[in-house]
Amino acid sequence: APHFCRPSRRLAAMNAQHFELLKELVNPNYAAQAEQARNSRSALITNLLSQRRLPDKGWDDASIRAFLEELASFDTNNFMGNVGVGEREGRIYSSLVRERHFGLSHGIGRSGDVMAEQPKAAGSSVLVQLTRYLSLDAIRIAGIKAAKACCVLPTATGLTMTLVFLALRQMRPSGAYVVWSRIDQKSCFKAIGAAGLKPIVVELKPVSGTDALGTDVEGMRKAIERVGAENVLCVCTTTSTFAPRVPDSIDEVAVMAKALDVPHVINNAYGLQCSKCTHLIEQGCRTGRVDAFVQSTDKNFMVPVGGAIVAAPNPKLTDKISEIYPGRASLSPLLDLFITLLSLGASGWKQLLDARKANATWFQERLSAVADKQGLRVLKVPANRISFAVDLTELAKSLQATGQDETDHLTFLGSALFTRRVSGPRVVVCAKPSASSMEAPAEADAPQDGSAPQVKVKGKYSKTVDGTMFHSYGAHTDTYSSCYVTVACAIGAEREDLEAFLARFENALHDYRRGAGRKDKDPGGKAREKDKQPASVNGTPEPACGR
Repeated sequence: APHFCRPSRRLAAMNAQHFELLKELVNPNYAAQAEQARNSRSALITNLLSQRRLPDKGWDDASIRAFLEELASFDTNNFMGNVGVGEREGRIYSSLVRERHFGLSHGIGRSGDVMAEQPKAAGSSVLVQLTRYLSLDAIRIAGIKAAKACCVLPTATGLTMTLVFLALRQMRPSGAYVVWSRIDQKSCFKAIGAAGLKPIVVELKPVSGTDALGTDVEGMRKAIERVGAENVLCVCTTTSTFAPRVPDSIDEVAVMAKALDVPHVINNAYGLQCSKCTHLIEQGCRTGRVDAFVQSTDKNFMVPVGGAIVAAPNPKLTDKISEIYPGRASLSPLLDLFITLLSLGASGWKQLLDARKANATWFQERLSAVADKQGLRVLKVPANRISFAVDLTELAKSLQATGQDETDHLTFLGSALFTRRVSGPRVVVCAKPSASSMEAPAEADAPQDGSAPQVKVKGKYSKTVDGTMFHSYGAHTDTYSSCYVTVACAIGAEREDLEAFLARFENALHDYRRGAGRKDKDPGGKAREKDKQPASVNGTPEPACGR
């Protein structure tokens, strides 16, 4: 008959008395040597529990596994002789599932606080607190030394942002609006609506002397004043982003938020890996107001999707977030992060950050050389140190002689790269500026409820997100002077992979110029497909895709 998996009956760790007894069974020198090895691992645990920061050098897998098994033995479901008669006793049916979670089955938190200790799970509770300490240390090493508190949640960035807004709403009941510097990424925008709040979208503005799009700080100030600072829950800025957008002017917005007494929340999704982003947050914390900044665990620490870290200069908001989380939560994202941070250690984490920074500089130079060889150019966006954009204007112009639309077929490039087993690039096709679209809306036309005024221009690839229309979605702006493809040099990317991408990118450009995947017109005027699907390197064609 089926039965659930019984907990493994792991014996207690060897103590000093055990090793003394061993000397009666084997050569005393051998027993002493074994005890010394055992004590070396015990010293790792002692340092971790006392210092509560990343170890200088990462732990080996055997030491991590032994420590996790030790922690798991503190949870009641793993007690020898324990009899559970409650409705939730950490029972696990599958031995495979049990092994995957090291027997840690009680999750985290209690009904009143997701970071609270559990009477039934002392080991899991210790792991939660250690993960918080290690995460905070990693954030400080990355450059945000002003961070004083954090909570690690088993939710991805978007839902975590919603929890931040909901916590702020309890602390600031009159706040109904979120003044949001536009970024064309759905989850961060939908987080506002999910919290029952109204977004005020502030469009970006060109950064002088570059191709970049940056923060309209004055526009954010006017939006706050239009509805009244007391009615604004917070201003929301972003660091990590797709080029040609650059990180928001966090320092300037923080000063403004402090002056107007408005909370400031930062979406730092994958900005922890970039010193430019962390420096901006550090400056914002020290010179202005930053209430919280949220970062993804998977994008920064290379763990499976499902976790985020909320950090802040003081614990007031992070404690409130923990309190409003309904019920217990999964331990899995925290366990993944804990294992990874122990594996990295401080030196490994620093090496990853330094390697990404060096790779980004190298990759930008190589990408520029490839683009120049193909008659293209990399957009000038110096403040974005992670994402790079290649202007496809000249590539699109090659179609004009055939009478085809000069931009409609650019999305084939994304398909061509995907079939070459390249993931991540985004082809963005957007409406070009016109005289009418560049005119600022009259002040009298501004909505009285403080929502963002709509620019009257018909953009390509418009998209409605949570009831709000965005033109040229993906470009972070209603109009932009060129269509482009973006690629990123993120943490963990290796030069071998980047080299392979550059070669495949050139091949995809060659195929595009030969007409693969584009529509031509036959002499009768009817459209026909020419090479409807781009050739695939593995023989399996994929449908054309856009951004």
